[in-house]
Amino acid sequence: MTYLDYQATTPLAPEAFAAMVPWLRDQHANPHSPHREGRRAKAAVEVARGQVLAALGAKGGRLFFTSGATEAANWAIAGTFERVRASRPKVVTIATEHACVLDTVQALARRGAEVVVLPVGADGLVDRVAAEAAIDERTAIVAAMLVNNEIGVMQPIAWLSALARAAGAVMFCDAVQGFGRVALPLEACDMIGVSAHKVYGPKGIGALWVRDRVEPDAILHGGGQEGGLRSGTLSPALCAGFGTAAALLARDDRAKVDALWRAAWNVLGDDWVLNGPSDPRWRGNLNVRLPGLDVARLMSECRDIAFSAGSACSSGSGRSSHVLRAIGLDERAARSSIRIGFGRYTTQEELVTAMQVIDRAARGQW
Repeated sequence: MTYLDYQATTPLAPEAFAAMVPWLRDQHANPHSPHREGRRAKAAVEVARGQVLAALGAKGGRLFFTSGATEAANWAIAGTFERVRASRPKVVTIATEHACVLDTVQALARRGAEVVVLPVGADGLVDRVAAEAAIDERTAIVAAMLVNNEIGVMQPIAWLSALARAAGAVMFCDAVQGFGRVALPLEACDMIGVSAHKVYGPKGIGALWVRDRVEPDAILHGGGQEGGLRSGTLSPALCAGFGTAAALLARDDRAKVDALWRAAWNVLGDDWVLNGPSDPRWRGNLNVRLPGLDVARLMSECRDIAFSAGSACSSGSGRSSHVLRAIGLDERAARSSIRIGFGRYTTQEELVTAMQVIDRAARGQW
């Protein structure tokens, strides 16, 4: 099997697996217990917290471990809205955001929030005129993704943040696809959500980084294990795996991804169309379409290659990609698109071979 679905999830780094094993096999204490073994587990959690903070490049603020980026986004948006809703009832986001953001803001709309979903152009970038009109003194939070999970486009986070801060609003950045891959606009953000399994760590854990004095209200209630704001027993194993994976990110060669992108494109002919811009883009994401392509048939014929017909988070829903529709594709074009994702463990040889197989199978439908 050739794995080319890095936007959905990345392979677990062997070093991250090794860091987790002792906490799964031998050391089972609750990190919130006061006895010696509990304190050892807590120490492992704090080492991991420091590793993730270092990978983010954060010099201040607080890092809260969560069950994943979905929880981090829900907490950042809903918790901020609850904290300031009396004076700031508006929430602003972008049409191409992940479902964990779009569904959260729609849930808030049902609770009285004034929600503005900004359109994007054919390049996937936010409509700046619409953003300037929407972000005002009534805005609680602006939520924007750094690198889009479906087409790889990079939003102008610093520019959006300047608008948000000028209006007194909080800026939340979903950095799941950008963490460890592109420079994080940390100074422009008040909160950042990340996920372990998108950076070669384990599934089931993520984090929310929060700048001092902008902490959102709690949305999970119980023991308040994470700084009194996030309840739930932490897994030392998951934390250790996340921390180790984060520490390894500095070793990645970003030039390798650019070389893989060029190699993949060299296989495809002029009939294939790139969805979204080639720049500004994370080039580990190749989202392309071929007119008239039956993607379900293509995936059946290329069953030894793992690639995506769209966002894994909406697969099985029967809906075409909301991101592709937002950039102007009609239903037919959106449904004739595939997403190829590659990264640390992808070799050029296997990528080229897989692209040749995909290209031949796709053209065989004509």
